[in-house]
Amino acid sequence: MALPRIYSPRSLEEATACELGSDSLRYLKTVLRLGPGDAVVVFDGFGHSYEALIESYTSRAVNLTLQAALPQRKRQVSVTLAQAVPKGTKMDMIVKGAAELGADVIIPYMALRSVSRPAGDKVPVKVDRWQKIATEASRCTGSSLVTRVGSLLSFEEMLSLAEPSWRKMIFWEEEEHITIRDALNDPAFDVVGRYFVVVGPEGGLSRDEVAKASEAGFTPVTLGSQILKVETAAMAILAIIQYEKGIFSQYTERGAR
Repeated sequence: MALPRIYSPRSLEEATACELGSDSLRYLKTVLRLGPGDAVVVFDGFGHSYEALIESYTSRAVNLTLQAALPQRKRQVSVTLAQAVPKGTKMDMIVKGAAELGADVIIPYMALRSVSRPAGDKVPVKVDRWQKIATEASRCTGSSLVTRVGSLLSFEEMLSLAEPSWRKMIFWEEEEHITIRDALNDPAFDVVGRYFVVVGPEGGLSRDEVAKASEAGFTPVTLGSQILKVETAAMAILAIIQYEKGIFSQYTERGAR
């Protein structure tokens, strides 16, 4: 039976013990009903995982003693998803799915046609919520890495984060020639390990936005003739990238994922 996995927000690289807060306390003690001496796995989101024993509980925390370090499960590629914030709770779904599909970073941004425009005082609350969703989704996948959710940015700020050497793609329903297969199999990017993909809002990206992205080195890409909802599009793009280049493309010692 697999051991329960618990997230530590602090690096465990040189640690021999760790103290985790009320969320972990509640999960281990109340939900799982584990006691001192029971074993768990603790990971820090920086690639480090350990078997650990519950040492003790306090009123506000759980203390763990770290045991054997576990092998790191590295990703073949790094993927950043820049997603225009959609209306309602769709972003929650996108963050959860993107984390499960191995996105390293999710950047929420505002596009010209974005329907949802969070008020300034609500933005930190939303970003904090999305980070919690991403952390929980990462925990469930067995990865020792945690998907990071960035701050809400403007379109221009978002574009500026992509490095020149990365494979940069902006998905646009009016693109008629370059498919995602073409973009991923371009010989000029055979050795690229970083992918930066931009997905627009419900109303789509404007021509001006796509032009700005092209000037910044992004390739306009089509998903084909099938029109997808914004939350479906993001998941389809990440799944295709991971199938072609990443976590679904290779075997590990544990077998095919």
